[in-house]
Amino acid sequence: MDTQKLKTTCCIAGGGPAGMMLGFLLARAGVNVLVLEKHVDFLRDFRGDTIHPSTLQLMHELGVLEKFLQRPHQEVRELRAYIGGTEVIIGDFSHLPTVCRFVALMPQWDFLNFIAEEAKAYPGFQLKMKWEAIGLIEQENRILGVRVRTQEGDFEVTADLVVAADGRGSILRKCAQLEPTTFGAPMDVLWMRLSKKPGDPGQVFGRIESGHFIVLLDRGDYWQCAFVIPKGALDEIRANGLENFRKTIETTVPFLEGRGKEIQSWDDVKLLTVMVDRLPTWYRPGLLCIGDAAHAMSPIGGVGINLAIQDAVAAANLLWKPLKERTLNIEDLEKVQKRREFPTRMTQKLQIFLQNRFVSRILENKNEPLKVPLFAKLLNRFPLLRRIPARLVGIGFRPEHIKNSDFRMGN
Repeated sequence: MDTQKLKTTCCIAGGGPAGMMLGFLLARAGVNVLVLEKHVDFLRDFRGDTIHPSTLQLMHELGVLEKFLQRPHQEVRELRAYIGGTEVIIGDFSHLPTVCRFVALMPQWDFLNFIAEEAKAYPGFQLKMKWEAIGLIEQENRILGVRVRTQEGDFEVTADLVVAADGRGSILRKCAQLEPTTFGAPMDVLWMRLSKKPGDPGQVFGRIESGHFIVLLDRGDYWQCAFVIPKGALDEIRANGLENFRKTIETTVPFLEGRGKEIQSWDDVKLLTVMVDRLPTWYRPGLLCIGDAAHAMSPIGGVGINLAIQDAVAAANLLWKPLKERTLNIEDLEKVQKRREFPTRMTQKLQIFLQNRFVSRILENKNEPLKVPLFAKLLNRFPLLRRIPARLVGIGFRPEHIKNSDFRMGN
């Protein structure tokens, strides 16, 4: 079968938060955009389900917040944890300068479906499911488009701009020979779900004990559980047996007693291999990387989705006009990296600090009782300090906004 050809102004590979948000915003601005998603739908278990106050602020600025919050969700107004048996309120969102002073917990597929529905109202937006970007079209060191594999055959999509939003294992990044700098991580995360019962505590609930670190996200009728383990320790945990793993969860989180049996096999436990990396250069002529394709974040703080969406907003704010006027050049792409590199660097530095100074010590110290760290004592003693982590988690170092009135109106 002959390769079929398509043409658009902007082709985005990856229908995750970064790709879908960028596609939506560019379509609002009147740019023809094609988003490629290799899966048949957005339904994936154990993806990040946190919608941060900065993202909710964007939804407000776009005029869709009320409609968005009609979808089932939970609202987290404080970040709480038990550290060595002591309850600590780590963050208090009630003082944030945003319309919504909470983190919304919503399955990521609901968020993505909502963005897709809003975007489809604009004639320049196209979303192709089960279209997988497998390579780049390149000529004289410039990226001219994407090679795509579909059930209908192979396609070549030419575009003024190709955006790699295809995640931390980005195929397009590899094809463009853009190599990230890796910073390492001392842990991986095992994801699973356990039932939620009446009388269970609400909100985000973390349990930190010597050698064990578990975070529970309230998903309504179940807990989405993140069990933090030392890097590469999964084989050892499996060798110790599923029953021992169940007992460890129930011991670390006592109110889950009796629910470990809901983990019927290791198939119910999904591994997230944690990595922290960042591209020195996010672009080439005709190509821009955003989200995890530009910088993989640690799960600490659950801010990876927030950073990806902020990348998309910055890219849309800076690129919609040159894309629409067909004047896009490499200096425009450089502006996106300059805008987003500072918050990315600062967030990763903070995550790496917490990984090395806090998480790794918890996982290594299995024999001695866990002492409540000084920062936790200070948060309990001085409630005003809780605003700092709430600001870092809820808004970040450089929040983006829908600034341009023409862009906001889609003129």
